[in-house]
Amino acid sequence: MPGLAIIISSKAPESNRQDLDCMVASIRHESFYVSGTYCDESLGLYVGWACRPGSYGDGMPIRSEDGNFLLFFYGEHLSDPQTSVDRKPSDEGPGALTVLQLFRVHGLDALQRLNGWFHGVLVDVKSREITVFNDRFGMQRLYTVEESGETFFASEAKALLAIRRHLRRLDPRGVGEFLSCGCVLENRSLFEKVTRLPAATVRTFNGEHGSRERYYFKPEQWETQVPLTASEFRDALEEILPRAVQRCLSSRQAIGVSLTGGFDTRLIMACLASFGTLLPSYTFGGMYRDCFDVLIARSVAKICGCSHRVLSLGTTFLQSFATLADKTVYLSDGCLGATNAYELYLNSLARHVAPVRLTGSYGSEVMRGARAFKAVPPTPGLISPDFQSYIDDGVRNFNALGLGHPISFSVFKQAPWYYANRLTVEQSQVTIRTPFMDNDFVGLFYRRTNDFGDGKILARDLISQRQPDLARLPTDTGNCSFLRHHWAQFLFKADYCYKSGMPQWLEQVHYLLGRVSPERFIIGRHRFAHFRVWFRNQLAPYIKEMLLDRRTAERGYFDPKFVEQMVHRHVKGERNYTDDIERVLTLELTCRQFVDA
Repeated sequence: MPGLAIIISSKAPESNRQDLDCMVASIRHESFYVSGTYCDESLGLYVGWACRPGSYGDGMPIRSEDGNFLLFFYGEHLSDPQTSVDRKPSDEGPGALTVLQLFRVHGLDALQRLNGWFHGVLVDVKSREITVFNDRFGMQRLYTVEESGETFFASEAKALLAIRRHLRRLDPRGVGEFLSCGCVLENRSLFEKVTRLPAATVRTFNGEHGSRERYYFKPEQWETQVPLTASEFRDALEEILPRAVQRCLSSRQAIGVSLTGGFDTRLIMACLASFGTLLPSYTFGGMYRDCFDVLIARSVAKICGCSHRVLSLGTTFLQSFATLADKTVYLSDGCLGATNAYELYLNSLARHVAPVRLTGSYGSEVMRGARAFKAVPPTPGLISPDFQSYIDDGVRNFNALGLGHPISFSVFKQAPWYYANRLTVEQSQVTIRTPFMDNDFVGLFYRRTNDFGDGKILARDLISQRQPDLARLPTDTGNCSFLRHHWAQFLFKADYCYKSGMPQWLEQVHYLLGRVSPERFIIGRHRFAHFRVWFRNQLAPYIKEMLLDRRTAERGYFDPKFVEQMVHRHVKGERNYTDDIERVLTLELTCRQFVDA
């Protein structure tokens, strides 16, 4: 994703300027980005940025009227338009001027009031203080390295690798966690000496006095709240949810709603209907048939009187997959699997609908305790015996970190460690907003008692209050008549099975059935991406080229003989190794772009 590049150094200005230019170039991924640099040699501060034009932070640096403060801000603060200190997005000047005004009024305590995903630098010219900060969830990442009296920050790890080649070493622990958990855990990265700034960090630099670091928010502040009764919680939710949605509408840029077949985006649409707000909507679709998301979302849009279109993966995506996979891994610093290249492709299409994408992301996690984040080790035999201990350590570490408050796990671990990898790629194209990570909304759900009831029933009731016709529609996994519900559940599980959940003996049965396999009646009813099939057909030459290459075999992470057998058996159709193929492909692309380069 774009963002900030920061150098705090007393070394030669010319060298720092060259490093800064190199860092900015490494995060300027698209020709439509705007970018720039700012240097204050007396402070030893060098800041660069790349962002989408017209976005919240466009217009850096942001200066106070008296010239005493400078702000560099990437991300968004989603505020109530009626708050007296806030400026409306339609006012002249950068949207982030609101944030600078909050700092002027409240000092660094303003960070407690910021609502959104962001990172930034505040410069107090008079006191000669530099403050680097990020959001309370740690979603808008800042990677950091400190060495020889210099401190570097960047929104992407590659910006640090670009100026210090000795950092281009993969951390075995991080690789083990990525291969077993789908991400690097805690505040580490795939690279040995590169870490991530912890969530809610404030780090202040003051010349000869060095730096000091503190956290302006901790999960315990929400975990220790007094629980609400069921009626108190319901009343508070009915007030907070529409306000959270309203905050997402405060924008200088056009907004599009990314609709699915589930309750979360429907809750957003019900709120929009109660406001009398019409926004264009779209749904991601596939090449085989209209999936349930498309069918249901089309009905949701029709009831709400909104335009709707389908943004589909088709032959163009498959023809461009090698390039898209390469770029996806590069954008995410190796942290997002190559098959997620569809996120890059589809969000680039969404940008042409509207530069801001309003989604229902994290609704299931906060409202219903959903967990998609788990440790799933590779198939036995894939990993080299010399590397297996790192896989085992990754699983053990994940299991230990999974303890504690369930919402804290979702929003302070699952979201910034796992989901933020996808966010990085999405935000390279569009601004992502969701009301379900609003501070007030998340904080409220910590006060919900365990006996409140089913989260799906709660969501359906909230929808019914605002737009009853929406509540009567089925979801992609049911919420309909008995027979239709169980049919939807069967198709949901079957479609997952045809991705990576199918036992190998059943894959062998389908191989023997050949063209009469029931897969052709099921494929595409839930998912729009089908890499199990594509690796076997359209993408088979690319997979063979990458995974059977000598360089891949010599990395030391995987057993070369197993990889060779895995590729041939998957392409032939007698076994399903979709997830393992993605692991090997992603790590190989990471090595080629960040280690070999």
